[in-house]
Amino acid sequence: MTRRERLMATLQGRPVDRPAVSFYEIGGVAVDPADPDPFNIYNDPTWRPLLDLAEAETDLIRMRGPTLRPAPGNPRDAFFRTETWTADGSRFTRTALAVGGRRMTALARRDPAIDTVWAVEHLLKDAADVAAYLELPDEVFRYEPDVAPLREADAAVGDRGIVMVDTADPICEAASLLSLADYTVLAFTEGRLFHRLLEKHAGPLWERTAQVAAAFPGHLWRICGPEYATEPYLPPRLFEEYVVRYTKPMVEAIRAHGGFARLHCHGRIRSALPHFVAMGADATDPIEPPPQGDVQLADVRRQYGRDLALFGNLEVSDIENLEPRAFEGVVRQALRDGTAGPGRGFVLMPTACPYGRTISPRTMANYETMVRLATRFGG
Repeated sequence: MTRRERLMATLQGRPVDRPAVSFYEIGGVAVDPADPDPFNIYNDPTWRPLLDLAEAETDLIRMRGPTLRPAPGNPRDAFFRTETWTADGSRFTRTALAVGGRRMTALARRDPAIDTVWAVEHLLKDAADVAAYLELPDEVFRYEPDVAPLREADAAVGDRGIVMVDTADPICEAASLLSLADYTVLAFTEGRLFHRLLEKHAGPLWERTAQVAAAFPGHLWRICGPEYATEPYLPPRLFEEYVVRYTKPMVEAIRAHGGFARLHCHGRIRSALPHFVAMGADATDPIEPPPQGDVQLADVRRQYGRDLALFGNLEVSDIENLEPRAFEGVVRQALRDGTAGPGRGFVLMPTACPYGRTISPRTMANYETMVRLATRFGG
C-alpha cells in the first residue's frame, strides 16, 4: 500500500498491510530547517536527520489550515491593536482590545531555544471582561476561508500521506482567552455567561467549517479543544454542555462532505469517550497512557475501537528520556494494544513532539525504533 492508501484505509476501517506510523508535528507542521531566524529551532543540525526520517519513512499527515481573510466589513481593526518587539533575547507580542468601556491586554512571549509561545497575560481576567468582550460585533469573527493552500499541500504530499485540516472548536477559542484558573471558575460559576461566550465563537466557526468541508471534501480534520472540559478541570456533566453542544455541529459538517473528524484531547478521557462516539467522531488522539491519562489503550480499543480510529499513545517524554531498550518495549506494547481484536484502525503516534533546539542521540534512536517496529509489525 502507499502511505496515503494506508492512512485512508485506517480511517475507513478497511484492512491495512501494517499499522501506520506518524511523528505528529514532525512531518506534520510546515518547517524550514534552512531558515536562519534565531527563533527557528529546526535550523539546528541535530533536527535534520529526524525531519528527513519523517519525510522518508513515516505515513505523513500534513497539518494545515485554510487561508483566512477578513470578511467584507469586518471591523476588527477598530477594536484590536497588536505590537511585537524583542527584548532580552525573547520575542513579545501584546494584543490590546478596547470595547465596552474597558481596555484589555494580552501578552505572549517566545524564546529562541523553545518552540512554544508562553501566555504571560491572558486577554480576559474576569466576568466583567467577558461581558465587555461580548459587545464586540459578530462581524469581528467572520472570515472568508480559501482552501487553495490545502489543495496545494494535498498535491505536494501525493502518495506519501494525507492532509489534515487543523481547527479549534468553540471551547478552545473561548477558554484560551482566560487563564486556566479563571476559565474554570467562570465555567463553574457563570454558566450562562460562558454559554454566551461559546455562542459568540460558535456561529462563525460552524459557518467556516461547513465552507471548508464543502470545498475540500473527503479529508481528515483535527478538532482541538475538548480537553478543556475533561476532568479534573470540569465535571463530566459539563462536557456535554460545553463540548457536545458546540462541537458536534462541526463534526456533522465535516462528515456531511465525506470527511473524517478526529477529536484531539489530552489527559483524562475515560468519561469523554462515550461523548466522542455519540457526536459521530471518526477518530481520537493522543490517548495518553496513565498517569497522564486515565485509560489504557487496550481498553479504548476493546470498548470503542469499532467506532473510532485510534491515534497514539506514546508519551513524548518517553521518547526523550527512556533508554532505547526500554522504549522498544513501550512501542511493542502500544502496537499490540492498538491493533488487538476487531477495530477501525490504529496509527502509532506520540502525544506531541520535542520543542527544544537540539535532538539528542537517544531521542533520535527512539524515533527510529518507532519506524522499525511499525513497518515490521505483523510481517
